[in-house]
Amino acid sequence: MSKKLLTLRDLEETTQLSYARLTDLARQGILPTVRFGRQIRVDPDAFEEFVRSGGKGLPGGWRREQL
Repeated sequence: MSKKLLTLRDLEETTQLSYARLTDLARQGILPTVRFGRQIRVDPDAFEEFVRSGGKGLPGGWRREQL
C-alpha cells in the first residue's frame, strides 16, 4: 500500500469543516473511515468517491432523527 491515509486534521482544510464536525460525521458512519483502535483515518480514494457521489445526508434530513 503506497497511499497515505488521511487524518481528520488533513481533511479540515480540504473540506473547510471543523475537526469536531468531521469526528461527528465519522462516528455517525456518514464519512467513510478506516479505524485503528481509537485512531480514525480516511482513504483518499474512498473520500473522493464519497464526494463525487454527492456524499450522504444525515438520517431524517436536516433534522436529526431522535434516538
